[in-house]
Amino acid sequence: QVQLVESGGGFVQPGGSARLSCKYSGFTLDFYVIAWFRQAPGKEREGVSCISTRDDSTYYADSAKGRFTISRDNVKNTVYLQMNNLKPDDTAVYYCAAVAKMRYLELISWKYNSWGQGTQVTVSS
Repeated sequence: QVQLVESGGGFVQPGGSARLSCKYSGFTLDFYVIAWFRQAPGKEREGVSCISTRDDSTYYADSAKGRFTISRDNVKNTVYLQMNNLKPDDTAVYYCAAVAKMRYLELISWKYNSWGQGTQVTVSS
């Protein structure tokens, strides 16, 4: 079965950076789309970015463009989310999610059927 394990969260100063990791395993189908979502207390889950294991194509939510970068290491079976110029509004639990053979890159929560446990990112002074 697909398994996803996130790491890299923690306490970050405003304007600082963090790199989240999502190590995946159990990918047996043709290809997968791996995404980062985040959820702040009292708010709905929000898509951040996603990447395809087929061709490394990427998609970013408007909130992530220009500050966040998603990438993948095929050897390490790991997807990264580099986050720069972090703001207090970025504070959330960040989740890694995956779905097999998604036709188009979409940050829609219910379309993803495998999820990691989440890692907390707190941006505060």
